[in-house]
Formats: sequence, C-alpha cells, structure tokens
Amino acid sequence: MQSIHTKIWLEEPENDNPYATKAAYCHGYNVYDEMLGNCRWVEMLFLLLKGEAPTQQQADLLEHLAVVLANAGPRDAAVHAAMCAGVGKSVAASSLIAALAVGAGQYSGAREVYLIMECWNKLGTDENQWENFLLNPSSSDIISTWPDIEHIPGFDPYGNTTPTSIITILKKLQIDSNTPYLQWLFDNRTFLEKLSTKPITITMVAATAFIDLGLTLDEGEMLMLLLRLPGAAAHTLEQKKYGHKNFPFYPIKLESQDNKESR
Repeated sequence: MQSIHTKIWLEEPENDNPYATKAAYCHGYNVYDEMLGNCRWVEMLFLLLKGEAPTQQQADLLEHLAVVLANAGPRDAAVHAAMCAGVGKSVAASSLIAALAVGAGQYSGAREVYLIMECWNKLGTDENQWENFLLNPSSSDIISTWPDIEHIPGFDPYGNTTPTSIITILKKLQIDSNTPYLQWLFDNRTFLEKLSTKPITITMVAATAFIDLGLTLDEGEMLMLLLRLPGAAAHTLEQKKYGHKNFPFYPIKLESQDNKESR
C-alpha cells in the first residue's frame, strides 16, 4: 500500500472506520483537543508553515499584518479581477482564482514580495549594498527569474510621495526588538526612497515583515496570496449583488488594423 509522506499532519482513525478521524495532530499538537479553543488562527497558520508554534511576538506581528493585507481595495488589480468575475455571475472558485492569478505577479503581487525578500536575504541591512543595488538594479542578479521586472521591487514606479497609510502601517508593525528589519526599513525609508526616486509600497512592508517572521521566499509568496483573499471575496459578493449595470466599465478606444496600416 502506498502512503502519503508528510511531517505536517498525523491522523488517528476511528476504531470502526479507518477513513474517519478520531484525532488529528499538526506537528505534534492535538488540533481538536488542545488547540481548538486555545489557539488563534494565525498561530495555526504559522505552525502549518514553519512546523513550530510562534512566539507571542510573532503571532501578534502576523495578526497585525493579516489585518493590513485582508483587503487591498477595489482599485487593486487582483480585487478588481475578482469583482469582474462576480459581476459576470461566475462561481466562487472562479472569482478567487481570478484574484490569485492577477495577484500573483511582479507588480504589487506575490512574486514581487518574493523578489523583495530575496533582496533582504542578499543585501541585509547594509546601506552600501542597498545603495549599489538601487543605483544599478538592472545589473544585479536578484532580478533574474520570470520576465524582466520593469521596476525596482518594493517601490512604486508611478508614485511621488509615500502614502500616509504606508508610514502608519510601518510604524505600527514595529512591535519590539524582534522586528529588526521593519525597524531598519522605518529608520532608512527616506534614504532608500531618495536613491530609488520612488516611494516604498505595501509589498515592501509585507516582505520585510515576512523576513522578520523567519519565512522563506516561497512561504512569503504563498502567504501573500492567501492573506489577500478575504477582501477579494467580500468585494466579489458585493458586486455580484449590485449587478453589471452598476459596475464601472471603462471606455476603450479601438483602432482598426486597416486604418493603422494605411497611415
């Protein structure tokens, strides 16, 4: 008989039914007898990813970050994609898949978080290394996977000043000495923005928090996708009720190929 190999989950079957669960253990913790009623959702999330229970500070940071990322708002491309699916009466799974597909990319998406975390791993908190990278981003091997990224990861290519919300979030996420990267980013934000000539984004803040939480690049990318789904779901359900007549469709100018070739 073939077996599924996992270190994450262990199940004890019922005596009269091998397919029914009597008890389940997540990395050794009894889920239904010990964790249920005593464990926060973010603690379960951290345990699943890292294989160990978070400290109080880690759980607090993850919970604060989950609140920040829960809803990117209807102007966010991933949320808007889910809204379009909802207006079109798509099923729930299609709406969330639309949000995941759009939110997985390199512009304000989960892949950008991956790239920013890669920057942190390679540059650390060395001002000289960050300066070299920001002044010559195209020469670095950090931006090397997927199609060539068209902006410096973590910085808004269309922004002029740092949004008040980003500064507020960054300030409040610095819980204690266990968030050294967030602290460094807060202290050196203007230095980084001056070199890049662009303001930092929420993806920079999220990626930095993931580094402080000890997540790997893949774990951070996955968690970014997961934590942004609640807002996409809520906006999808709302627009589905409103219907297509109340949904903003933007005018698009079309140009025929014949007219274009005749010029």
